[in-house]
Amino acid sequence: MSDKFDVVVIGGGPGGYVAAIRAAQLGLKTACIEKWLDKENKPRLGGTCLNVGCIPSKALLDSSHKYHDAKEAYGIHGITVGDVAMDVVAMVNRKDKIVDQLTSGITGLFKANGVTSFEGFGKILANKKVEFTAHDGTVSVLEADNVILATGSVPIDIPPAPRTGDIIVDNQGALDFTAVPKRLGVIGAGVIGLELGSVWARLGSEVVVLEAQDSFLSLCDQDMAKEAAKIFKKQHLDIRLGARVTGSEVKGDEVEVTYLSATGEEQKQTFDKLIVAVGRKPFTQGCFSEDSGVKLDERGFVFVDEQCRTSVPGVYAIGDIVRGPMLAHKASEEGVMVADIIAGHKAQMNYDCIPSVIYTHPELAWVGKNEQELKAEGVKYKVGKFPFAASGRAMAANETDGFVKMIACEETDRILGCHIIGSHAADLIAQAVIAMEFGSTAEDIALTVFAHPTVSEAVHEAALAVDGHAIHIANRKKR
Repeated sequence: MSDKFDVVVIGGGPGGYVAAIRAAQLGLKTACIEKWLDKENKPRLGGTCLNVGCIPSKALLDSSHKYHDAKEAYGIHGITVGDVAMDVVAMVNRKDKIVDQLTSGITGLFKANGVTSFEGFGKILANKKVEFTAHDGTVSVLEADNVILATGSVPIDIPPAPRTGDIIVDNQGALDFTAVPKRLGVIGAGVIGLELGSVWARLGSEVVVLEAQDSFLSLCDQDMAKEAAKIFKKQHLDIRLGARVTGSEVKGDEVEVTYLSATGEEQKQTFDKLIVAVGRKPFTQGCFSEDSGVKLDERGFVFVDEQCRTSVPGVYAIGDIVRGPMLAHKASEEGVMVADIIAGHKAQMNYDCIPSVIYTHPELAWVGKNEQELKAEGVKYKVGKFPFAASGRAMAANETDGFVKMIACEETDRILGCHIIGSHAADLIAQAVIAMEFGSTAEDIALTVFAHPTVSEAVHEAALAVDGHAIHIANRKKR
């Protein structure tokens, strides 16, 4: 059997399904291949993000945060709630219902936009042909004028802690605990490790996070990272830096982890559950025939140009399998860009304005350059900071942890970066992203009217503070 399409997308995650919908909206005959099967072996669109990543983790983060607030934080508002209990099974079932609703929604969007869905595995052959293997093993070939590869990423496994049943798990397994583990170990203090560690710490787990690096959140602005470390310590997240895991042994319902401490001493720690969250790697294995012509680097990433073209004309790659941060929103926008290019439109992405977020509480969000990067590059800059402790709206909400930090060029005043740690950081960062996308200066933000009282005023005040003009804090005297 041979089918011909204008565009065949391999992968139905946030990069692939968005690319497919956009291509179909532009009048292109489009197909999308997705291999994902849920816990009941039913085909699902949405990839890692919707099924076992971004969405389900945020459902658990929100549920656990509401439980924590009811138990620990409502009293300051004068609210008495009595004994508070968490039904973990109900929490996980709610998460599953949200996943089901959203993945089913993509199926509906495909039908509404005329995208043909193929359930199985796609492999790029020579001459832009795509081998499709259905879940029942049936093989067919799809012909395409253009192919978009959006196969995403998978968790990195480490030899000292191989996944074993439901005791040593990856991020997916950590979403389906049926009870709160008394002692929880997390290998990796990155985004996934901190978010999942936060979920179960709020519910009562004794959480120990083992991080091999000697610095905490080394890719973040270190001003923000230090603030986060202090807050997480208050939240009883035991984060141990320079801890290199060397082995693990499952003993009944427990796992004993061996690691070298920052001082080089061998340590042992016993946990009821262990989450391995040391990062992700591109899923490109088996996605190409030897004569496909697509080139990969030694780590399995696909070589692409600034507009996601591979080494084969008409074949594109987007998302976690190409250079840049592994972020769902980055993959989605690359999908839109590629679909527009295929349709003959001019399109370009601004990779300097991609926001990053860690959904702990408070949240961490940033865009652009941080201080250590600018120092290394020799760029002259100026900084404005405003703490949420000085925000009337944040005080009213009892959410005063953190700050907004804005960095601008000393010579041009153009905003170079913005770093926010606070309860609404994920939403507030969009204001800085929009400003930077339009090449705004700190003065542009300073001259903008913000509603009062809102937490957004902290962005306004940080911009004012860049030149020492903040209103609601004492400004630092210039040296």
